[in-house]
Amino acid sequence: MDDRAALRRAMRARRRQLDERGRHGAALCLARLLATSGLLRNARRIACYFSCNGEMDLTPVMARIHAMGKQCYLPVLDETGGARLWFALYQPGDALWLNRHGIPEPSRPRQYLVKPWQLDLILAPLVAFDPRGNRLGMGGGYYDRTLAFLLRRRCWHRPRFYGVAYEFQKVAALERRPWDVPLDGVVTEQRIYRMES
Repeated sequence: MDDRAALRRAMRARRRQLDERGRHGAALCLARLLATSGLLRNARRIACYFSCNGEMDLTPVMARIHAMGKQCYLPVLDETGGARLWFALYQPGDALWLNRHGIPEPSRPRQYLVKPWQLDLILAPLVAFDPRGNRLGMGGGYYDRTLAFLLRRRCWHRPRFYGVAYEFQKVAALERRPWDVPLDGVVTEQRIYRMES
């Protein structure tokens, strides 16, 4: 049995066990933590996501980003191939459509999409994380392919890459594969982890 697949199933099941009140409370706690940290304050262009499958809801974080006068971006699948992500500016009330995975995306012409190195902070969903900054995603590899430039560290502008999770998604250790992009940190409803990699 694949340990990663088993861990994905177990963590996704645990996320689904949370009731709506618990999810909403955790999302509000996480938004307060982010607002009082320097992460949002020191960033201008911030990528978030719309949650699905029990992921931590970033709607309260997006509201704070807009209230602070910052720019909020959402991932958009690159339909030209390569299974990468672009990012589209998002304002409350913008038209959205569902991508092939059923996740809402801003309906923006391609020329208005930005590349990941144009962002200051990327908040990404995950299934599990460890204290060394290893992230287990859903298995599609979208964020790893999109952020592979961070492994080369030659880019003059390097966005900070933070995972977003419930505290129970922390595990003792995850195997890092050569293509895995490590996290700079993780934000949960209880605390902000800053990784040393």
